[in-house]
Amino acid sequence: MSVGYRRAPDEGTGTTLAEDVFAGLTWLLGHAGELGVDPARVAVMGDSGGGAPAVGAAILARDRGVALARQILVYPMLDDRNQTPDPERAPHLTWTYDDNYTAWSAVLGDQLGASDVDPVAAPARLENYKGLAPAYIDVGDLDIFRDEDIAYAQNLARAGVPVELHVHPGVPHGWERFAPDAKSAQRAMADRARAVASI
Repeated sequence: MSVGYRRAPDEGTGTTLAEDVFAGLTWLLGHAGELGVDPARVAVMGDSGGGAPAVGAAILARDRGVALARQILVYPMLDDRNQTPDPERAPHLTWTYDDNYTAWSAVLGDQLGASDVDPVAAPARLENYKGLAPAYIDVGDLDIFRDEDIAYAQNLARAGVPVELHVHPGVPHGWERFAPDAKSAQRAMADRARAVASI
């Protein structure tokens, strides 16, 4: 099921995006029987800018006692504070720091970079990772989201949450869309399919 969550900045901002995904999740669980869905095998999945609403919904699910089998995250955008360019990666970027600033500004507005940003909107702000759903994460090592995605995986692992992390060498954000025949793209797609099938 694909959730048509409201898009920033015109339709919704802040935690609205994750709340919409959570509403879709609870609707699906509430109609699982009539839809032939096993409620024990429901996950959230998000890529790039959709990663934050997916993780935000996973946080809400934990905090509100809603069962969630997995988070499947493809180079997710998680940290609004990631605004300092890395000159080593700059020549290879397909998603730039300017793009990142524009996207987070749309989601958070004047709250961008503030000390009290809600982790449901920007999940890298989360302090307690215990009890979150197990996660699959992949990202390219030339992606500006690499470090925040690795940090998210580490925080999950430290909290005892099972996590599978893939950092693909030599590839930027969205590389599998630009070069779908590349071996690394084929591996990533196979891993994602396996992660979904294994729920």
